[in-house]
Amino acid sequence: MKRLTPVFVISLVITVAFIIWGVAATENMEHITTEIQGFITGQFGWFYLLTATAFVAFAIYLIFSPLGRIKLGDENEEPEYNYLTWFSFLFTAGMGIGLVFWGAAEPMYHLFTPPPSEVINDDAQAAGVALRYSFFHWGVHPWAIYSVVALTLAYFKFRKKSPAVMSAAFEPLLGDRVNGPIGTTINVIVVFATVFGVATSLGFGTAQIGGGLSQVFGISNTVTLQLIIILVVTILYMFSSQTGLNVGIKYLSKTNIILAAFLMLFMLFAGPTNYIMNAFTQTFGSYLQNFVGMSFRIDTFNPDSTWVEDWTIFYWAWWIAWAPFVGTFIARVSRGRTIREFILGVIAVPTIFGALWFSVFGGTAMNLQLEQGIDIYSTISDSGEESALFAVLAQFNFGTIMTIIAVLLIASFFITSADSATFVLGMQTTNGSLNPPNPVKFVWGVIQSTTAAVLLLAGGLAALQTASIIAAFPFAIIMIFMVISLMKALRQEKIPPKKLKEQKQ
Repeated sequence: MKRLTPVFVISLVITVAFIIWGVAATENMEHITTEIQGFITGQFGWFYLLTATAFVAFAIYLIFSPLGRIKLGDENEEPEYNYLTWFSFLFTAGMGIGLVFWGAAEPMYHLFTPPPSEVINDDAQAAGVALRYSFFHWGVHPWAIYSVVALTLAYFKFRKKSPAVMSAAFEPLLGDRVNGPIGTTINVIVVFATVFGVATSLGFGTAQIGGGLSQVFGISNTVTLQLIIILVVTILYMFSSQTGLNVGIKYLSKTNIILAAFLMLFMLFAGPTNYIMNAFTQTFGSYLQNFVGMSFRIDTFNPDSTWVEDWTIFYWAWWIAWAPFVGTFIARVSRGRTIREFILGVIAVPTIFGALWFSVFGGTAMNLQLEQGIDIYSTISDSGEESALFAVLAQFNFGTIMTIIAVLLIASFFITSADSATFVLGMQTTNGSLNPPNPVKFVWGVIQSTTAAVLLLAGGLAALQTASIIAAFPFAIIMIFMVISLMKALRQEKIPPKKLKEQKQ
């Protein structure tokens, strides 16, 4: 624990204070955070839409700019990880668990409560819109948000040899002031968003694991069961975190990809294969065709509707809140890539995989609902969105076996996400160490699980989630200045000539 920084102490105090607040005055915390979040999304929804879309435009610019030839590291440096390992890291840290949770549920929600700005004449149109918005919320925009943070951190760490902390990215703008109170504030916001974002996901995700166990073994999905799940997952990810990036996280990430691909391929071929592939093809085209309109849609002339606030703006805020954690982790594993290769890999591959995932599970759920008369939506309404995946799997042969595999996949994703988060928190609170000491990771691992468990008992997880999303607002402003700082540094670079081939693995 020799390398502790003020960021560690301040972040720990704030985290413990919020836990105490959430337990001692749950309703008060929920009321205050909900009011603040409602004000931000109601008054600054336009800011989230413009900011997220600006990050997409910035990423596209870098892909086609000569700046894309700059390497995240020394000129002759090769990537630290091969493509398979790299993509597994991206998928696992970025949103793998969310895809499993929402893959069937979100399209079903949009099917029955579509955005009011869309013209819906029949079920077929409703299904297309539902799948398109699922692609939209989990596609290019969130990964562009992640890429801005990840690229900036990777550039300054591996190219400029700066510490791997968020504040270091502002050296071109702030100079030595990044080592003072401003830098500390930036890093504390990063830790705050990471701890609470991962803790809420850990807390809510136990409900889905509990739902799967309930489906298989017929036991009640009680708070006691969920606390046991948190305890088991905590023991596993604490063990994994002590093995380091190249053992625990690396092999868990590859396991996640294998299990996810197996589950998706099973549903693709066991389910309505032709319907799924047609839905993917048509909806992906519709997604591209309507991309600009959806990016700026805010329902100004339909003031009674809160659909965009409840879905799109909420998602953009959530992805921004997760960007410090995911961006830091992606940066850590992207050494040796060119900027162009990095942007394409971080945005294109996960977007296409996510679209396939929603087509397979969301498409199957809608096919069961609309074509086969199996009421999946009622199950979701009665048992919660965590039941959606299992309700779909139950309709097919080997459904019980697939449910067990799904539970293992969810648990593995949670272990990997929590493990990755402890790694990132260790980096941010030890002045950017690429291999943070185990005691620091242990402390943050305990804090994450304790936060999830205590607030699960107190009923304060929703308030904590709202609090983490509130942190997205100042961090979105921080991200804008990150882009300015990065561009200032990139303009001073000597651009490698076109004939210089990028080293790839």
